[in-house]
Amino acid sequence: MLRFECDYGEGAAPAVLELMQKTNFDQTPGYGEDSYCAAAADKIRALCDAPDAAVHFFVGATQANLTVIDAALKPWQGVLCADSGHIHVHETGAVEATGHKCLALPNKNGKITARQIRHAVEEHRANASHEHEVQPGMVYISNPTEVGTLYTKAELTDISAACYELGLYLFVDGARMAYGLMSEANDLTLQDYAALCDVFYLGGTKCGALFGEAVVITNDVLKEDFRYAIKQHGGMLAKGRLLGEQFLALLDGEDGTGNSLYFTLAAEADRQAMAIRKAFEEKGVKLLHDSYTNQQFFVLPDEWHEVLSKNFAMTHMGKPDKTHTAVRICTSWATKAENVETLIEAVKKL
Repeated sequence: MLRFECDYGEGAAPAVLELMQKTNFDQTPGYGEDSYCAAAADKIRALCDAPDAAVHFFVGATQANLTVIDAALKPWQGVLCADSGHIHVHETGAVEATGHKCLALPNKNGKITARQIRHAVEEHRANASHEHEVQPGMVYISNPTEVGTLYTKAELTDISAACYELGLYLFVDGARMAYGLMSEANDLTLQDYAALCDVFYLGGTKCGALFGEAVVITNDVLKEDFRYAIKQHGGMLAKGRLLGEQFLALLDGEDGTGNSLYFTLAAEADRQAMAIRKAFEEKGVKLLHDSYTNQQFFVLPDEWHEVLSKNFAMTHMGKPDKTHTAVRICTSWATKAENVETLIEAVKKL
């Protein structure tokens, strides 16, 4: 069985394991206050052109999401997000468990707009009973989105402007950041994220690390006492250097041209995904979502789904009608070229 159902099925890029093995017996301070985390944070700040940004390392994305949101919001506030957003549909109420409600907006291709955000906030403020309702305090988006689509620089700029005008924080989930940055359809840079967002993160778990996410905070208000929030939410890893080391390995040699493992592995995964997309499209298969990243979504005739499922693991995305099945096929930093070719050949034979 060749597995294409997710981008976190493998361990870690060899360079990550090599550095962790090489430093295994090093003695360092705990809780991320070591030289490896400091060096990784400096590297990320330089790539973002944000010398004053605070950089904090987390084990996983859900932990990062709930900690950032809970630390930023007042007790009576909630977070605006797409109704398909990860915090709304895939985190088992983790945000709500902190006391903050996810205020879901209808998505279009996995995205929400500045217009929707303005409407939601203005409608709340115009309501005579607004003090009896959860107050919007933040906007959360992911890029790429849950369905692999991308926000453009113009769209993110508009959302950023709306958040600034309305007094909302803007938080971008970057669990698949690398795949988005290296997509042929992308026009955003890390510098853009730093300039337009209050907080965002570079995903590691799905992008070559064994585990880990690097949260970047550019808003000075959110920097204060953030480590207290990390500790309270169980995110302060005693062996914190293991997080910094992984980003050091992935970003080794990076000079802003995308030459490090973090970017080259993601670029290859995107190319593989687009080759798979081309094979399905040549067979006349409809796309469930128009993604140009490592996640691809197809609507298969049931008989084709049955044939492919014998040899390829895919994520089931529902039944659009009685005779078709929707699936997600993912490539990752570790996807082997020969496995992609095997899948493409199987598609051609359908």
